[in-house]
Amino acid sequence: PARVAALASAVRAIAALPDPVGEVLRGSTLANGIRLSQIRVPLGVIGAIYEARPNVTVDIAALALKSGNAVVLRGGTAAEHSNERIVQVLRDALVDSGLPADAVATVDPWGRAGALALMTGRGYIDVIIPRGSQSLIDTVVSESTVPAIETGAGVVHIYIDSSARVDEALPIVVNAKVQRPSVCNALDTLLIHRDAAGQLGAIIEALTAAGVTVLGDDAVSVFGAVEPVTEADWSTEHLSLRMAIRIVDSLDDALDHIRRYSTKHTEAILTEDVRNAERFLAEVDAAVVMVNSSTRFTDGGEFGFGAEVGISTQKLHARGPMGLPELTSTKWVVRGNGNVRP
Repeated sequence: PARVAALASAVRAIAALPDPVGEVLRGSTLANGIRLSQIRVPLGVIGAIYEARPNVTVDIAALALKSGNAVVLRGGTAAEHSNERIVQVLRDALVDSGLPADAVATVDPWGRAGALALMTGRGYIDVIIPRGSQSLIDTVVSESTVPAIETGAGVVHIYIDSSARVDEALPIVVNAKVQRPSVCNALDTLLIHRDAAGQLGAIIEALTAAGVTVLGDDAVSVFGAVEPVTEADWSTEHLSLRMAIRIVDSLDDALDHIRRYSTKHTEAILTEDVRNAERFLAEVDAAVVMVNSSTRFTDGGEFGFGAEVGISTQKLHARGPMGLPELTSTKWVVRGNGNVRP
């Protein structure tokens, strides 16, 4: 009951958000008197392929409707029956509101064939958005003939700079790893400056007490009980109570590590050095970069979007948590007065 009530509350929160459709992004009046304006318009028909939690069915449908789109859903088999009932509730509510039921549709009854039809439905589906494991995302991006917005896996890093406050760093690290370890914005690798490594004993102890399996090399093992880290661990999105730790000699070393292993999702620095903070924000290529904050805040709900369709790690159109504006495109409106081009 509590989860169902939370789903309903999320829909009400989305309904209360400002309508993005028709928003004027920019405009001008030309010398010849023509008035130009660029306005937000719906993308059209959105295809969504996703796994696991049935709340995603509600979030995507509500965001799509609020931004003037229709949506065709393909949920995960693990939540097949929940998704079936939720979609029926949504369709009934649309009819009760005087809207077409098919503004929310599903291809779940057709299984993989339905997913394939969705991915190859060019001309029927305007954009497809995958949300789930890296293998699901890779499959959709590689097999889809419909333009795709890639939501990505998160190999998430926190770098503790030499100037970071001990009392602030420890709770941030624990929160980023433990608060909900199965999601894409949870911490996977902790990088710590050698001059701040004295904090590692307390950090490892706190993580271990919370059930985390800590991975590290010999330099890290000096500060606590850890399992040996492998090269593969640095590029692994654990989605569980496992994480790796590496001691680095400088901010440059931390940036090099992130550049090599990041999936461009969320990266954070803990520091009291403003120059290092600004350099990190400027040089790290990720959808979300943070200073002195838990990475768990990379979330559409936390950002005030009501919910999110996913967290985009690509660079075209939408990047980061995708709310209502990210489900719109634009068009140019030209208002003339008998103008002809000389």
